[in-house]
Parts: sequence; structure tokens; C-alpha cells
Amino acid sequence: MDFKLDILPLKNIIFRTALRITLNKEEAEDIVQDILMKMWQKRDELENVHNLESFAITATRHLALDRKEKLECQNIPFEEARHDVVDELQRNAEESISEQEGQSYIESVINSLPEKQRMIIHLRDIEGKNYKEIAELLSISESDVKVSIFRARNEIKEKILKKKSLFL
Repeated sequence: MDFKLDILPLKNIIFRTALRITLNKEEAEDIVQDILMKMWQKRDELENVHNLESFAITATRHLALDRKEKLECQNIPFEEARHDVVDELQRNAEESISEQEGQSYIESVINSLPEKQRMIIHLRDIEGKNYKEIAELLSISESDVKVSIFRARNEIKEKILKKKSLFL
């Protein structure tokens, strides 16, 4: 197994998975380092792993959830993930503020979903995985993936429509 060819390309999906769970860029970066170190240390044992991506996502998910739980027990608030600011030179101030508020609200709605639904939405809509891949990565059935996506999207839609109706 070649670390550079087989494992290192997984760092981006490890980061995005950790970020989706922890909602903290620095914590996600630390998790990436820890997962890559563990995979380096166990590189000989990884020869027997059928799906390295699934293995990496599962390990990332467990580590991220453990760290998030540990931080919550210490009552240390998690900062929301920060994203690049929209190029304000191309938009006027009103459009920029409105867009940022909308994006921030959608992110908060997605982040308020249960962890399983949030992870599935991330894998489907951001990573572009199909139902079968998500089912394999999370060790659940394809029908469970479909139901979770349906419920998550309905929840998101409902909350957005509710907020929209407040402004009409």
C-alpha cells in the first residue's frame, strides 16, 4: 500500500467529514492529522481493508464525535464553521448581506439536523455520493439512506418556508 497514492488523497473527505460533525475548522484539521497519523502507523494492516474511503470516514466520524462529546462535556462552546466571504466587490451591500444571512440560516438549519441526517446530507449533496456508497460508508441500508435524506430535506424545506412566511 502506497501512502501517497492510497491514503493521502483521502485527506479532503476526512476534513469535510470532520468539519461537518465538529463545525470547527481547527478541530477538523486536528482530526485529519490524527487520522492520517493512525493510518500511517497501521499502513501494513490496511492492506486487508476492502474500502479505504469507508474506513477513513468511519474512523473520522468516530473520532470527531468523541472529540465533540468531550468538548461539550467541558462546556466549551463550539464555534460555527466559517466560510469564505462572498466577493463584495461584485455585489452591492444589500445583496451581499441578504445572501450571507440566507446562507448562514441554511447552514444553521442543516447543522441542527440529527447527526445521522446531517452526515447523509453532507455525503449526498456535498460529496456527491450515491445511495449505495452512503449505505456502505455508514454501514446502513440504502432504504435507511433514502428515508433519512427525505426526512432531512423535508425538515430543511419546512424551516425555510416557516422563516420565509415570517417576512411576508
